[in-house]
Amino acid sequence: MDLIKRCGGVFFDPRRTFEGLAARPVWADTLVVVLLALIAFNLAVLPYAQRDNLSLIRDNAALRQQMGEATYAKLVERAEHPARSSQILQTFVFTPLLYVAALLLQSLLLLILGRFLSTQGSYVQALAALVHASLIDKLLGNAVRLGLALARGSLMQTSTSLALLFPRLEVTSTAYIVLTQFDFFQLWTFGVLAFGLSAIFKIAPKKALALSYGVWALKALANIGIGLIGMSFLR
Repeated sequence: MDLIKRCGGVFFDPRRTFEGLAARPVWADTLVVVLLALIAFNLAVLPYAQRDNLSLIRDNAALRQQMGEATYAKLVERAEHPARSSQILQTFVFTPLLYVAALLLQSLLLLILGRFLSTQGSYVQALAALVHASLIDKLLGNAVRLGLALARGSLMQTSTSLALLFPRLEVTSTAYIVLTQFDFFQLWTFGVLAFGLSAIFKIAPKKALALSYGVWALKALANIGIGLIGMSFLR
């Protein structure tokens, strides 16, 4: 199955697509598509992200007190006039590398947990399934998020998660951080991934769903922890 058929199959015929991937796990070409989509999205929303970041730290009394006047002034200056080189590195190098590392780690976690349910399956199969399932979030999900950002002129409150239903929530609040983990496209991604896990580990669909959403839950908990730590400096 070629790249175009596999990409389309993830959306329109996931069972057959992931069964094919289990038999012949390929992932490099699809990973390129996912990373290009990620980079394109980050480039498109970069002005909004810069503006939102500045609004979070400007006139932030708690942050000023924690950092001191001199350090705080430098932080605001960097937010107002970010170095072009650092933006390029962040968009084209650091963010893609971090995303690839997360994919590799999640694939390993899928394999480890899958071993509790089956003796079948390999790391490459798990990676191929996860990379292809990620097309849902990085292509369709980011397209919707970009549309929301362009319409509102901001990345804040443009989440495709349950947080969208609570527009009055502060983005630095614990409730907002928790609700953003219940993202429609992420839930769709891990639901579709279950087709692949069922074929890879030769397990029942219900067990595959439990395995897939178990990894999603661990990922969500990690993101909540990181988000709470990060936002604690802005409160």
